[in-house]
Amino acid sequence: MDIIVPMKEQSAPRIDPNDLLVFGRVAELGSFSRAADRLGLPKSTVSRRLAALEQRLGERLLLRTTRRQTLTEFGQQLLEHANQVIAEVDAVAALSEHRQASPAGRLRVSMPSDFANLLLADTLAAFVALYPGITLELDLSARRVDLLGEGFDVAVRVGDLDDDALLAARRLAVFPGGLYAAPDYLAEHGEPRAPADLHRHQAVRLLQGNGEPAGWTLEHGAQRWQGLPPGRASANSPELLIRLACAGAGIAAVPDFFALPHVREGRLRRVLPPWCLPSHVTWAVFPGRKLMPVKTRVFVDMLVTALGSVDAPPPAGTTAAPVDAQGRQRSTAGSARGRRRA
Repeated sequence: MDIIVPMKEQSAPRIDPNDLLVFGRVAELGSFSRAADRLGLPKSTVSRRLAALEQRLGERLLLRTTRRQTLTEFGQQLLEHANQVIAEVDAVAALSEHRQASPAGRLRVSMPSDFANLLLADTLAAFVALYPGITLELDLSARRVDLLGEGFDVAVRVGDLDDDALLAARRLAVFPGGLYAAPDYLAEHGEPRAPADLHRHQAVRLLQGNGEPAGWTLEHGAQRWQGLPPGRASANSPELLIRLACAGAGIAAVPDFFALPHVREGRLRRVLPPWCLPSHVTWAVFPGRKLMPVKTRVFVDMLVTALGSVDAPPPAGTTAAPVDAQGRQRSTAGSARGRRRA
């Protein structure tokens, strides 16, 4: 009977693809110095990595003299594999350069429907035309999406941001607001002269995420008023509130720049002009990786340009400040511990 003696399993040497890249560049350029310059490494590192590769393989790859270097037979065979690594690296570099020149890929964006419909419709159309390699997907629902969990690239958010170390943000604009109503409504119901008069009027009210109408806060210098007039119409869309107000359903509390086109057309009029709603900052929120994809960067830059151009003066009689869209900043602004917020 034959007795089989188990033998210790021989493991294959572990090869670092980077060492194959170093070997391939040395063979291609015929010089350790030129290869080091091409790779951005010290010459000593190139020599050390090649020597370590030869030691792991157990064979010489190069025969070096003071005047020249030649490949061994095994070096010639290995060079075929090294060239495959070089080809893959060059292909990735070419792809990166192409994407830098022509941003491409699927871009998932979440933003309030009001921004898309009232402020950005033409800009979004121009963006799609300018970057044919980008497939733009817009989620205009009122919910606050999970950027990382749901695979979104950018979200436009208004107001305070949640603490999240995995996200970063860029400020887009500051939107002041005020009260607006149709001239016909004011002619029929009278025009309030002070915030206390609002309780005798009908409001078209903004619904919060909990389904309850949001209260109104009005400021005039150091004075402050809080309350919520009665109302029979509520919605979670400022765009619809404006349409209801234009139709005479009541007084709406909305951002000035959303209402401004209707003011110019004579369909709305500012109510209690000295009194303003608190301004809200608008942010572009995105995953906080160090290298932002080009498709994301060009879209965020587009948002900054588009919202920064909304610089028309507020309606006559208002005290609202113009939009400020200057400056990129982390969403940690104002955070004592420097955490990113989103």
